[in-house]
Amino acid sequence: MNAIHSTGWERSPGKCNVIYDLIVIGGGPAGTSAAITCARAGARVLLLERGRFPRHKVCGEFVSAESLNLLLDLLDARHSPLFSEAVRIPQVRLFLDGRTLHAPVNPPAASISRLDLDAALWDSAERYGVETRQQLAVKDISGTGPFLVTTAEAELESRALVNASGRWSNLNPTPNGHNSTAKWLGLKGHFAESSPLASADLYFFDGGYCGVQPVDLGEGAGQSGRVNACAMVRADVASTLPDVFHRHPALQERAREWKPLFDPVSTSPLVFRKPQPEQDGVLMAGDAAAFVDPFVGDGVSLALRSGRLAGECLIPFFAGSSSLPDAASDYRRIYEQTVTPVFRTSSRIRRMLSLPQALRNPILSLLEKTPAITRYLVGKTR
Repeated sequence: MNAIHSTGWERSPGKCNVIYDLIVIGGGPAGTSAAITCARAGARVLLLERGRFPRHKVCGEFVSAESLNLLLDLLDARHSPLFSEAVRIPQVRLFLDGRTLHAPVNPPAASISRLDLDAALWDSAERYGVETRQQLAVKDISGTGPFLVTTAEAELESRALVNASGRWSNLNPTPNGHNSTAKWLGLKGHFAESSPLASADLYFFDGGYCGVQPVDLGEGAGQSGRVNACAMVRADVASTLPDVFHRHPALQERAREWKPLFDPVSTSPLVFRKPQPEQDGVLMAGDAAAFVDPFVGDGVSLALRSGRLAGECLIPFFAGSSSLPDAASDYRRIYEQTVTPVFRTSSRIRRMLSLPQALRNPILSLLEKTPAITRYLVGKTR
């Protein structure tokens, strides 16, 4: 396997004079997870990001306990406070149709801002030897191995490619239903709230929902009194967070004294489609493979897990003990066994919550009276 050394990057247009083992497109949790996994195994990895860190992203910022050990393993030791001092979330509360459902989160999840998480993972990738470029958009990819990646500055070659470019990219297949009547958008902001409860609270209303949970900003800052409000809503129902807050009486009352801590961010459209973990030899990770309902609270976890899985499946190929089609086949098979079930469960829960209130009420009454079923449903999204 190639040793990691300086890049053959050319600033002027033209081909790079080195073939990378792996190019990863997208510097979020999925992309950095794949890049770090392969770089630590000795692969020459280039990580490309069209944006710039640090940045806020639309995200519930809920990291389930199942992925915390993976996150700790990926992070460089100097970022350990991000893990050890993160706000812990031991319960979930669902506010719907005048009812409040409670479910424990055991072991507790962590609440970590994407501003900190993405920057820490990016820095960790660099420290593990990954070559990185920010503010560089990929225009096109061609080939089925080796691959040619075209940017505004150069044409880059790699033996393997991981697409972690997000849910809505020019590099991803156009999802079915993107022209449907209902347009969904994501909104997120941080707000000052006095002594927020250590709980992930989901407020459901016709046409969307909003999640609220405490979060700190800055590794080891020990801050308190900050909450993340993240909503998914139909565009014809609300287009701003204040509009969202007014859709639910309990949320409206809670948000009355909130003070915004930065300008809210948004993303659209949000489109659900069948997971596609591989396309023409390219391994798809994170939201590029599929977009999971944010209310299940496992988006960051699925991104980290799918990125790690993609990297692990590629390592034998880099070592010469398997082919790229074998690596892609292994990734697709394991992804469908371990990740796709989460999407199926979230789809079923979404359909249940979308039922008319008259049909929802008996189900909610059962969940209210039988906490074990609620705990089971929460567990099935992990």
